[in-house]
Amino acid sequence: MIRSLIAALLVALPSVALAQANSCIVPDALPELRAEAPPPGQIRKVPVTGYLLSLSWSPQYCRGKQGNPADVSQCGKDARFGFILHGLWPEGDQQVDPAWCGDAKPLDTGLVKQHFCMTPSARLLQHEWAKHGTCMADKPEKYFRAASILYRAVRFPDMNALSRRGVTTGAFAAEFARINRGMAPAMVRIMTTPGNWLKE
Repeated sequence: MIRSLIAALLVALPSVALAQANSCIVPDALPELRAEAPPPGQIRKVPVTGYLLSLSWSPQYCRGKQGNPADVSQCGKDARFGFILHGLWPEGDQQVDPAWCGDAKPLDTGLVKQHFCMTPSARLLQHEWAKHGTCMADKPEKYFRAASILYRAVRFPDMNALSRRGVTTGAFAAEFARINRGMAPAMVRIMTTPGNWLKE
């Protein structure tokens, strides 16, 4: 399932973009990760019918968080991120998506460091594996390898140029689709903050 998903996207998006992290320092010490139990009633083992690659706009996430110790790797003075990978999410029919499909032991430190510049939060990586990855793969290595290949296949627009033009969400979706062959604007979902800043 994952192999066919990767192959399909790489055919559609042959030009691989550079990593979005302009400056990424993988910390020597990471927080201790714990297995995350599914919230009551949230286990959903339903068939996978599609996938959503969720990308967060880091400058918005980091507004006002530069001094927060929990966010220092992503938002500290030496960190410069653009789009980061929030997660690769399997989708299901009728707006019921697979979630929390199996046990998710704490991730290996080496695996977290390998993917840290894509998703600069050890706890978020653990959460994504527990909630979404267990519905797609039998091992976290497979899940994060798929997520990494897809993330790196996406081409990103020139955000500096777009910000100077004051684009609408529709114009942003159109630009994102234009530079990613095989993608249509309707395939791009955009989340903004209440103040209309790009969020995800």
